[in-house]
Amino acid sequence: MTDNAGMARPRIRVAAYVVRNRAIPEVLVFDHIGMPEAGTQVPAGGIKSGEGLEEAVLREVAEETGLLTATVVRQIAVESKPHPDTGHPRRTTFLFLQAPAETRDAWNHHVKGDGEDAGLTFACRFLPLPLEQPLADDQDAWLGHIDPRWTTATGDNQ
Repeated sequence: MTDNAGMARPRIRVAAYVVRNRAIPEVLVFDHIGMPEAGTQVPAGGIKSGEGLEEAVLREVAEETGLLTATVVRQIAVESKPHPDTGHPRRTTFLFLQAPAETRDAWNHHVKGDGEDAGLTFACRFLPLPLEQPLADDQDAWLGHIDPRWTTATGDNQ
């Protein structure tokens, strides 16, 4: 995709920090089963035509983790940076969501449908905050904007 000046238009995306409030707050992450090189990630993906940010982020959480009980709290940040593998421009809006405290600790989710993740299985789990290790593609960079105590000590945070 390019604009009228021939510049590549960024892919518009959303990413979710789904937090479960317990004695120690935890964030929902997943790993691609059989693809360890993809690293640990938060739910994220593209916005469909006509879709709002909140609708898109709830859809992505449901598609990638199967979690249907998360609620949007607020937008955290907008980040513009190239895709780590392709270099194509993308703009990601990070949103803060809450999951019920009774949400299970870990599960595997098989992605259905016809999207780019269809057929993959994700190992989902909650990790205590702050994270001990940065997430893939520095996806944890904005956690400290929700609560400064959630900044990943080892990450290259903004």
